[in-house]
Amino acid sequence: MTDEELEARIKGLLKVHGSLGTAFITRFLNEGGVPCTRQKVERVLRRMVSSGKVEFSYSPVNRRRQYRLRGGGPSD
Repeated sequence: MTDEELEARIKGLLKVHGSLGTAFITRFLNEGGVPCTRQKVERVLRRMVSSGKVEFSYSPVNRRRQYRLRGGGPSD
């Protein structure tokens, strides 16, 4: 699976679930039949953050990054 396809899958998950951490994104992808590692997901997420498609915040409970789609409009 290419990084672009993985990016599209991640966007779909974030649209459905809202804010998610890397572990949950990886889990949902693997359960959906997309074999990938946490490291690959993190690399794609970092690229999405730098391009402005996704933003992150730190969870107050465990200080881990929570990712969500930026803007949230239907045209994103």
